[in-house]
Amino acid sequence: MAAERIDRLFIGVHWRPAFGDDFGGASLAVAGSREIGTRAERDAVERRAAELRLPLVWPDHAPDGRQAMRVAVLAAERERAAPFVLAAGRLTFCGGYDLDDPETLAEAAAAAGLGLNEALEAAADHARDGVLEAAARRLLARGADALPALQVGRTLFCGEHRIAEAAAAAGAVVRPRQIAR
Repeated sequence: MAAERIDRLFIGVHWRPAFGDDFGGASLAVAGSREIGTRAERDAVERRAAELRLPLVWPDHAPDGRQAMRVAVLAAERERAAPFVLAAGRLTFCGGYDLDDPETLAEAAAAAGLGLNEALEAAADHARDGVLEAAARRLLARGADALPALQVGRTLFCGEHRIAEAAAAAGAVVRPRQIAR
């Protein structure tokens, strides 16, 4: 939901993936878990999706997410992180597809304009975990306590509940897209 809101509210966002155990509470998809949150957590997410009028279809189990995050690093290197993250999220939480399935990753990669072979190689490249963890450590050092973390000017806004506040702060910083004529 956070990625969808960010995509709708901000223009020109530079997406950088971060992943670390310290942010485990920021997501219902916990690495290694086959269940998605407690019933209370699921209910809260479903209420929030309804409030935001965003579709939500739970996949059968919580994705590990590591492979997708590795592909997100590749996508960020190619300036295609937003389309990849949005496609992966939509496939998983609007379509109920298994994000750990190579076919689902391939679909999300294709939507972002990434090559199939390079995306699947990135998914298996454990060296990319270090990039994700280093990004998480940098955010933690700056005081982040939840993801997503949005920087507007010098201020860091952390967590889905602060996206609107970040958007309001960005109002003076971010200009609307110019329509090409």
